[in-house]
Amino acid sequence: MSDAARFADRQAVGLPGLLGFEWTDAPPGLARGRFELQAHHLAANGYLHAATVVALADTACGFGCLAALPPGATSFTTAELKANFIGTARQGGVSCEARLLHGGRTTQVWDATVRNEATGKSIALFRCTQIILYPIP
Repeated sequence: MSDAARFADRQAVGLPGLLGFEWTDAPPGLARGRFELQAHHLAANGYLHAATVVALADTACGFGCLAALPPGATSFTTAELKANFIGTARQGGVSCEARLLHGGRTTQVWDATVRNEATGKSIALFRCTQIILYPIP
């Protein structure tokens, strides 16, 4: 089973599944996903809700982190995240590409770009730091 298929299975019972995220590609150090914008993705003003954008980017980085865990690590937790919003969408597809910038033994740093699929324009630039978790001896 591919990492993208494992991501889809893993999200079935959580927020990413409720938001309808789809995972298209997950080679080492990279995760790509998308969703088709629906009414529940919008804020009260009729534009894409910032929380939906952050959820997509954070999930892409998180799944990428899981696929890139160093030997002996069991999981991760997010230490910090930041999003800069530079666009929006009201309909169509929204995609995300997350890339591993630093893959250390105790931390990983990921960058993600969320885009409007129709225009190719960026909606948000996202960065997060993940703390790598190991079993307690």
